[in-house]
Order: sequence, then structure tokens, then C-alpha cells
Amino acid sequence: MDYARWEPIYKEILKEFGFDQKKDDEAAEILSNMIQEDKVTDLYNLLEEKDVIICGGAPSLQDELKEIKDEVVIAADGATSVLIKNGIIADVIVTDLDGVIGDLFYSNRLGSFMVVHAHGDNIKMLKKVVPELTNVLGTTQSEPFDNIHNFGGFTDGDRCVFIAKSFNARTIKLIGFDFDDRSVNETKKKKLDWAHKLISKLLS
Repeated sequence: MDYARWEPIYKEILKEFGFDQKKDDEAAEILSNMIQEDKVTDLYNLLEEKDVIICGGAPSLQDELKEIKDEVVIAADGATSVLIKNGIIADVIVTDLDGVIGDLFYSNRLGSFMVVHAHGDNIKMLKKVVPELTNVLGTTQSEPFDNIHNFGGFTDGDRCVFIAKSFNARTIKLIGFDFDDRSVNETKKKKLDWAHKLISKLLS
């Protein structure tokens, strides 16, 4: 993702949700200092020219797991727990660390590659969790630098799609996505709307 193309979208998100870019930048700097090696080539090796299935965190995921065949499995944060309960370890987990941390650790120990996202609200979790993880690639929704990347996307779910697209996945299939889930709170509704808008534009 060319940051010049992403920045206007990011500025709009900041305005709508009242986020602070300075806090996002602070979080990214903290994450950068905890990552010893940039693993971007490793992620390319996992995704480039591969068939990818992306697991979102909607309640429908449980019933849709049967659609997983031989694809590379990318889990959006909380979807990791559903996968584990069904004996599936994601190949890649995209997380801002608000899922079940024990399940993230478990999957990582069994080989899941971790794409950890830094933002202004998860600084404490970054400091607590990242030192215990291996195979970590860092991302930000602000301007990328050094070993911190911005592939586009806002929520864990749509970041998965942006990552798959950025790393030249051959095919991308989504399961466990419900953009019209109105059982969630107003903030989550707005995030789902953004995710739908971003994914629709990216895959059109």
C-alpha cells in the first residue's frame, strides 16, 4: 500500500472515531523497538501466489469452517479461538491483541505467523504480549517506517484482506464475515461499515 493513497482514508478514520495519530505513532515506535528482525520476506513466502482463506470473527465462522480446504489460513484476531476449538491452527494471525491472548500464544507456539498491529489504544498490551511471541511482523495504520509496515486496512478483518492482496495471494476467500451484524454496539457497527467499504473497494 502506497501510504500517500492510504493517508486520506486514515485521516477520515481518525476524524470519525476521534483517534489520536500521535498515540498511533507512539505505539508503532514501541512495537518497532521490540521487533528484532523484519519478517516481511517470510510473510511473502507464506502468501505469494497461494490460495488464501481469511477467517473473520462473526458468529457464522463456526458453520463456515467446512469451507477450508488446502488454503493458507489467515485468522483475524478473535477467529483464532474458534479455529483452535475446531483443531485448526492458522498459518497467519492478524491481531491488535484484543482477542484471547492465551489462544494467540498457543497458535504462535504451534507455528502461526503473527502480524501485530500497533495503535494508540493497545500500547500496554504490546509491551506485555509481543516479547513473548515469535515470528512477528509489525504494522501501523499511520505512516510506516523501518520495520513497521502499513499494508492498508482498519479492522483486523479488512487488514487481513489488504495483507493477502499486498502479498500477491493467488485467490482470496472470506468466511466468518458479517458486515450487517446489528447486534453489536454503535462503534462496532461503524467499524463493520468501514471494513465492508474498504474490502469491497479493494476486491472490486
